[in-house]
Amino acid sequence: MLIDTYGRVATDLRVSLTDRCNLRCTYCMPEEGLQWLAKPDLLTDDEIVRLIRIAVTDLGVTEVRFTGGEPLLRPGLVGIVERCAALEPRPRMSLTTNGIGLKRTAAALKAAGLDRVNVSLDTLRPEVFKTLTRRDRHHDVLDGMAAARDAGLTPVKVNAVLMPGLNDDEAPDLLAWAIEHAYELRFIEQMPLDAQHGWKREGMITAGDILESLRTRFTLTPEGAEERGSAPAERWVVDGGPHTVGVIASVTRPFCRACDRTRLTADGQVRTCLFATEETDLRAALRSGVPDEELAAIWKRAMWGKKAGSGLDDPSFLQPDRPMSAIGG
Repeated sequence: MLIDTYGRVATDLRVSLTDRCNLRCTYCMPEEGLQWLAKPDLLTDDEIVRLIRIAVTDLGVTEVRFTGGEPLLRPGLVGIVERCAALEPRPRMSLTTNGIGLKRTAAALKAAGLDRVNVSLDTLRPEVFKTLTRRDRHHDVLDGMAAARDAGLTPVKVNAVLMPGLNDDEAPDLLAWAIEHAYELRFIEQMPLDAQHGWKREGMITAGDILESLRTRFTLTPEGAEERGSAPAERWVVDGGPHTVGVIASVTRPFCRACDRTRLTADGQVRTCLFATEETDLRAALRSGVPDEELAAIWKRAMWGKKAGSGLDDPSFLQPDRPMSAIGG
């Protein structure tokens, strides 16, 4: 069991498969991209599956989320999913993606055992998408989402970040569109995880701003803490149901007390929190030939030292050196 000194138990594992991405979102990385991890630094497919097996069979993990960078860029993704689906007990498996490669991979991922996907889409306007991502791929994302839905990778959840002066007026339109297409929409406050460290608390679009905008068109009823559990999104029932909308307010309404996540980077580092400034190296131990029991013990010690909160509400908060693309969302 992955337990910390505050009594929280980590059952949800986020696994970054690569730090590479085929978009250049303004809130994530600079236009020219980043210095990618060298291939020898990345965990191999076998190493990833081994660590997931240890997490699931020895440490109590029940959910695995594959992330990046962009996980669809990982050549061995389908095989990794298939091997993890064969584990006993079988974990629930999902994928967070920008959606560009989903049209060609959704059916194979479903057949391999993936349960569902989260797709990032911040705007319904192709020209705004191009400005935000520095790529003209809006139609590919929409096609990918439809392919995922048709393949049964449901519910398809949509993650949207609102940026001042770009798409901050789109919340009601995004929700209406998501309802029309049977997607579940989640707004995410912009977090201080950009490579260029350009994030500023002042002027960011907050959960309060988002809800105020949505209420100009919809009636929102809080779903309640019991329904939320350890989920990062607060959810509201839209116009009496059955549809819901969520807001992940990592900055203004932290949910650290209920956190049940542990994170593994593409180069084999355990992170106890997205905003942690330290990591624990599993890759070195794994490649030195230690048995599963020792790898599990290292992981347990790392999680035992998890801090009470992210520190975002502290004026002395320091942004992590590694950006979202390296950490995994």
